[in-house]
Amino acid sequence: MSATKKTFGLAGLMLALASTTALAGMDEAKKWVDSEFQPSTLSKEAQMKEMEWFVNAAKPFVGMEINVVSETITTHEYESKTLAKAFTEITGIKLKHDLIQEGDVVEKIQTQMQSGKNVYDGWINDSDLIGTHFRYKQAIALSDWMTGEGKDVTLPTLDVNDFIGKSFTTAPDGKLYQLPDQQFANLYWFRYDWFTNPEYKAKFKAKYGYELGVPVNWSAYEDIAEFFTNDIKEIGGVKVYGHMDYGKKDPSLGWRFTDAWLSMAGNGDKGIPNGLPVDEWGVRMEGCRPVGSSVERGGDTNGPAAVYSIVKYLEWLKKYAPPQAQGMTFGEAGPVPAQGNIAQQIFWYTAFTADMVKPGPVVNADGSPKWRMAPSPKGAYWKDGMKLGYQDAGSWTLLKSTPVDRRKAAWLYAQFINSKTTSLKKSHVGLTFTRESDIWDKSFTERAPKLGGLIEFYRSPARVQWTPTGNNIPDYPKMAQLWWQNIGDASSGAKTAQAAMDSLAAAQDSVLERLEKSGVQGECGPKLNKKETAEFWFAKSAKDGNIAPQRKLANEKPKGETVDYDTLIKSWPATPPKKS
Repeated sequence: MSATKKTFGLAGLMLALASTTALAGMDEAKKWVDSEFQPSTLSKEAQMKEMEWFVNAAKPFVGMEINVVSETITTHEYESKTLAKAFTEITGIKLKHDLIQEGDVVEKIQTQMQSGKNVYDGWINDSDLIGTHFRYKQAIALSDWMTGEGKDVTLPTLDVNDFIGKSFTTAPDGKLYQLPDQQFANLYWFRYDWFTNPEYKAKFKAKYGYELGVPVNWSAYEDIAEFFTNDIKEIGGVKVYGHMDYGKKDPSLGWRFTDAWLSMAGNGDKGIPNGLPVDEWGVRMEGCRPVGSSVERGGDTNGPAAVYSIVKYLEWLKKYAPPQAQGMTFGEAGPVPAQGNIAQQIFWYTAFTADMVKPGPVVNADGSPKWRMAPSPKGAYWKDGMKLGYQDAGSWTLLKSTPVDRRKAAWLYAQFINSKTTSLKKSHVGLTFTRESDIWDKSFTERAPKLGGLIEFYRSPARVQWTPTGNNIPDYPKMAQLWWQNIGDASSGAKTAQAAMDSLAAAQDSVLERLEKSGVQGECGPKLNKKETAEFWFAKSAKDGNIAPQRKLANEKPKGETVDYDTLIKSWPATPPKKS
């Protein structure tokens, strides 16, 4: 037989195999659409059209084995165990979705970026790395990919504008580098049943002169912490505390601060999703170039607002949290509020919502929560127009070092698990929203009373003030690890808050300087400002109409202010915003 006939025969065989797989794929799709993929914002007919597109787009990759990775949270467990299986059965692409710790994801993606060897075909890593991906040029700009090389595998109904975290994954060049896969915010959590108790309300009003309610500022949070810890003391024979936190010198301590604690205090400048020119890490950026972290270089990492944020963290941890909290890590401290003896927590991730609604001390017999979540209170340095909190956005990233065919197959999976066919059900499982259309779906209107304010918050205009780490950070993996090591010294008592932040600012400047000298990040890489006095920068920020760095306030504890939770919720819109 001639080579031509052999080739034709093989091609024909492959075509026949792909056609058979496609027919089988549509049968499998119907099974999934009829069962697991409900509810959906699409009709079943529209879901099947999306699935038909996936089946056809996947034909060139049938039989391939693709490997992707993410950190271990409920949403990704669902993807790994359920949606990956559905994807394989429907498309014929063998998909393995690994779950590892967040730190390991960062380490492994660094390895692939540095070595050029393909470790994984697709990555779900935090959008906190947006500044890293943009500058190192190892990640594919998805804006270019979707209209160019990856156009044939880009879902026509993906609807990127429906993703609420799109601004988080857009770089200074205006291009989208990552696609959000899951999001959760860092909010204020409190015992609604205790805050509405008439006896407690009367006692609080008599002592502090204002109503017990959701704290609007840190002063009120501190008063409430004092009140429950030292005035109420016990409820139902159980010792109660007005605050919960963690303090062990451990890598997880870094998240406690890089996840926007300083911005809650009022560090940095105005700007959404991140302050400009100075962001919530205290890093100043001019144009697209980071130019300094320390106050003497125009940054704000060791400025008065940042130091105030550390002082308050330490003070509240020691005075108002359970004694064992000082030796806890993030993972150990997370379940404590659900045990029933914590009145409020200023730094609480909505990722815990699914566990908080399980039967237990903080859930009523009818399944409704005894607690609520609300927007975080603001520190004394905070100004209108600043971001107010952190939102985690685990996002899909494709690297240039991944072979194109493998990259295309991985991109199909990334879209599959975020398509309108599957995303609403995924949102119900993990409670980590990425699509506006899912947030406003009637199924969440019905479920909202059991979720303690989660839906109300995500539908509110306040949501935009919660954002991830942004473009000012040129190397997230290198700079993030500096935080727990330096602030850990303050937490352990080895250094004062000021000394710890001075050390952190100097360490961040050192990383910026090394990157500048290496030149690897090109025209948007760091270029350090020369050192000036703090007074020089205080005067310059005022002259330029900016905020950071701010001078120290004469009074860091203004009068406490609260708002009634139910009044707050009613003030938010009850209908979805109109699409532009």
